[in-house]
Formats: sequence, structure tokens, C-alpha cells
Amino acid sequence: MGKSITINDVAERAGVSIGTVDRVIHNRGEVSRKSTEKVRKAIEELHYEPNLHASLLASRSGKVISCLLPEGSEGSYWGDVLNALRAEEEDARRMNVKLNYFFFNMNDLSSFRKAGKDLVQSPSDGVIIAPLFGQEAAKLAEILKAMGRPYLYIDTKIEDDGCLAYIGMPKYKSGYLCASLLSSDFSAGVPEKVAVIRVRRDKAGQSDPTVNRRQGFCEYMAQNYPSCSIENIFIDPEPSEVRDMLEKTLDPEIRHIAMLNSRIWLLKDYLEHHRREGMKVIGFDSISGNLDMLREGLADIIITQHIDRLAKKAVRTMVDYLVLSRQADNKDIYTHMDILTALNLDNY
Repeated sequence: MGKSITINDVAERAGVSIGTVDRVIHNRGEVSRKSTEKVRKAIEELHYEPNLHASLLASRSGKVISCLLPEGSEGSYWGDVLNALRAEEEDARRMNVKLNYFFFNMNDLSSFRKAGKDLVQSPSDGVIIAPLFGQEAAKLAEILKAMGRPYLYIDTKIEDDGCLAYIGMPKYKSGYLCASLLSSDFSAGVPEKVAVIRVRRDKAGQSDPTVNRRQGFCEYMAQNYPSCSIENIFIDPEPSEVRDMLEKTLDPEIRHIAMLNSRIWLLKDYLEHHRREGMKVIGFDSISGNLDMLREGLADIIITQHIDRLAKKAVRTMVDYLVLSRQADNKDIYTHMDILTALNLDNY
């Protein structure tokens, strides 16, 4: 059996003191960026594993992860995400880590600002952010960086070299996949247009979490079916009004419909009255309302991910970093893109 690697070996390889290595490992005290990089490089080269019990003792005062999330009702996408995060709390507690939650209205920029301000003013060691308001989330990230608080993004990605990780679907590829599936029957003839149903969001226009997915969708169509136009139809997120809106705005000749967020269930009433022969409807995320659409033949495909695995990976990535100083192998931690139909729904 080979010699066990110790903290002394790491210090010698990095050319720093044992105390510096200890501070880097336990995220304790000020260490220059150069020295931190040397220590982390030495840890990686030597395959050094910090002692778990020592790390737990070092964090005996406890760690706090703050989660900044949209409000979500039971059965909604963000309601399911919250339930999945709460299911991880017991495992986190075993590592002496607590989760706190800060909620915002996904259609209200001021609500996001207030929740972010409350989070910053509360004690925390790491942050999980759903950055639906991209510009405001970037400002929050700068504050967290200045405070030395690590953070990661969940579900929605914004370009930011300072984040610990992004965990969620590859948004561009998921949009590209959606367009491919929607157009799979075009061999019988390319239609003049397809419809993308979009939900009206905040008045400031900052909340657009599906922008990269939409880009992937549009680029697939432009590359493969340039003669087919994409008609963007906007609806208000009030179920009782959606049918009337679509009856007024959606061309009745359109047979191919996609909704790039988790709310394809909003179309249920409309489709119950207007589902036509040859129509294809695709949505995202395996929440209960969307799965009912599949069962009832009102939607054909749901592209989804395991929400429980999304939450588990987010919490464990942050816990590993805070308690064990273990960086994620990749900054982009993509979840699987699963394709659900009525045929495989009951086995998912």
C-alpha cells in the first residue's frame, strides 16, 4: 500500500505553510489567490483527500446555504424544486449544514431585488441562486464575490466565470432537441409556420429564463427548415384567460406547437376544444399538470429532467465545497434530457 498523502505533503508541494493549506481546505481566513491556486493544484496532483472528520470538526460551528428561489405552488415546477431541496436537508444536516430559503415573485423584478438584499444581509456560507432575472442576478453575484461567498446557479445559466457551478439542463441543446422532435414529421411536407407559446413575464423584460433554449430552437429551424417561420404567441399566466387569448391570436392552421417553459399545462383548456388531426404539441418538465396532458393525449412529448437529482446535485456540490473544499469536476453540471411520451410515462 502506498504512503498516505498528508497535509504536510500538500504544503511542501505547494511551497506554502501547513497553516495556509489548512485555511484553504477549510475556507477559513484570508489567503492570496496565488497561494490558493497553488494549494488546490497540489491537492489535485497528489490526490489528497481531506479527512472527513477533521473537516466536520473544522466546521463544527455549522455552515449555512442560502437558496434564492422563485415562489412556487404545490405541483408547479418551482414547488417541486423546493420539495426536492427540502428532501436533501437531512443529509446536509449530517454534515452540519443548514439550508435557508429566500423567495421572489418570478414576474416582479423588485421582489427579486428585495429577496437578494435579504439574503445578503443574512449569514450564509454559500448560495444557490435561480437567476431568472439575469442582470439583477449578475449584480448579486458581484456582491457575493466581494463578500467571499461561493455561489452556484440552478436551472438557469448566466455567463459568469465566478460561479462555483451551473446545474441544470443544457438550455441551448434542449431547445435544439425540441425543434428536432417537433419537426420530425416534416417529411410529409414542411408547414409554413410553427408556434412557440410564451408567457408574459416582468414588465422590465429582465426575466427570460428560456432565452438560450429559444435560441437553440430557432437555430435548428433556420438550419433545417428555413422556409418555415416561427410565430411567437404571448399569453398571460392566468389559466382562465389562456383559451380566449389563443382563440384570438393563434392561427388555426398551425399544427405544430411548442412551449419552452414548464407551463404547457396552461394550454389544456384550449387544446381540449381545438386539438386537431395531425397536431403535435411539445412542452418541458415532468410536473403533474404536464404529465396529465400526456395521459390525456393533449401533449405528445415532454422533455424533462429528474428534479430530485437536480436538487441533490446542487446541495451536494455546495456541501462538498464548504465542508470538504472539494471543487466540482466541471462548472457546467448538466442534467439528462429525458423524452417522455404517453408510452413511457408510467415507467419514468
